[in-house]
Amino acid sequence: MEPQVFSTQKAPQAIGPYSQAVKVGNMLYVSGQLPINPENGELINEDVELATKQVMENLKAIIEDAGSNLQNVIKTTIFLKDINQFDKVNVIYGQYFSENPPARVCVEVARLPKDANIEIEAVALIK
Repeated sequence: MEPQVFSTQKAPQAIGPYSQAVKVGNMLYVSGQLPINPENGELINEDVELATKQVMENLKAIIEDAGSNLQNVIKTTIFLKDINQFDKVNVIYGQYFSENPPARVCVEVARLPKDANIEIEAVALIK
């Protein structure tokens, strides 16, 4: 199986030497998404709830353009600059994974690219 690099204009372009996602067989590995609006390139950072929504919309766009959907996400990792925002993030995140949520890790980190407050990566099945 050859890895297939995947990219969509519906999500922010990579800000470094990495791909938005890589497909191997029926698995899609989605790089961490920041709360960047793909239409204007602006970072949403003031409100963690709005930032979480933007991150989830970016993940959704990549996953759907790759031929899958959020219901096929099997694992996510959430990186938070401030773990005290955990409850607010959970409310928005839960709106996207209301049934059969994926396995998940959530960690507090010292710093994220562009000084973002949140980043989420995902692994999804492509059926």
